[in-house]
Amino acid sequence: MDFNLTEDRQMLADTLGRFLTAQYPVEHRIKVAYDAPYHDGAKWDQLAELGPLYALASEDAGGMGGTGFDISVVFEALGRALCPEPMLGALMASRLLASAGADQEALLAGASKYAVGITEIDAPYELDQIATLATAKGDGFTLSGRKSTVYGGQVADVILVAAKHGDGLGVFAVNAADANITGYGLMDGGGAAEVLLDDTPATLVLADGKAALEDAVNAGIVALCSEAVGAMDVTHAITVDYLKQRKQFGVPIGKFQVLQHRAVDMLTEIEQARSITIKAAAELGGDYATRYAAMAKNLIGRASRLIAEEAIQMHGGIAMTWEYSVSHYAKRLIMLDAQLGDTDYHLSKVMQGYAA
Repeated sequence: MDFNLTEDRQMLADTLGRFLTAQYPVEHRIKVAYDAPYHDGAKWDQLAELGPLYALASEDAGGMGGTGFDISVVFEALGRALCPEPMLGALMASRLLASAGADQEALLAGASKYAVGITEIDAPYELDQIATLATAKGDGFTLSGRKSTVYGGQVADVILVAAKHGDGLGVFAVNAADANITGYGLMDGGGAAEVLLDDTPATLVLADGKAALEDAVNAGIVALCSEAVGAMDVTHAITVDYLKQRKQFGVPIGKFQVLQHRAVDMLTEIEQARSITIKAAAELGGDYATRYAAMAKNLIGRASRLIAEEAIQMHGGIAMTWEYSVSHYAKRLIMLDAQLGDTDYHLSKVMQGYAA
């Protein structure tokens, strides 16, 4: 298998990387990621104009990509810059709209911000435990329930909600203005929202949406794993640079063999994480997508924590300061594990898959 990027994907990676490096230095990220609305609206417009959202959808859906590798290229670049823009919700919403054959030009152009409401307090990961209920009313539907930790929901114009519909799960579009939305910032930057639905008017997008929801979650996992690989790469590079500059007993601490070994161990973990992410991206949309997404998320969760902890320990106290970028990379790497299923949950999914 050729692991090199195609010319188009390399161009996308380079263009997006240059933009994020110029527009999202860590100082700007710190300024916008932790205060409402937990992103930069002007930068979102510039990012959308650059076109990465179109890389998240297939040509049939109006985009120019949509494969696991296209998603991976975009989110690895976002991870390198710790970009807090609400791209995860846009990706997952795009997958759902594509499954429905619905128009998504406003989403891909960045004119409308989308979020996806799946998680509930009593159903953090399992689709079969969703309690939000859709009720037919006149020519449309109303929804009742609560969606928790809706990523990007604090700035969304439209939220695609998973709800019980008949004997299965449907996907419904809710205008943010019609719902009771409470936005808040996350520990690692960026924002999310609690969405209360009380006979809230909604439009049916997919009557039988379980398979599409599973696909959207798998795509989201590939995105998060790719983001983690990008963030781990940068964290390792910063750490190695620090080891070359910080002196102890008159020599750079990078000359101490024990620290060299630990830096190499970090690199080994990153390459394993990159490999499983490539496999999950290759399988996205296939029969084994869920299994490999679970494998990737489990390994990424463990590797991310190790990279974060090793970087902090080898830096010492400076790595815990607000102004130093490693502290923000470490928080993001550790908190990534909680999104779309943590390490333990995905280990159970892997074991279920093999048992089946």
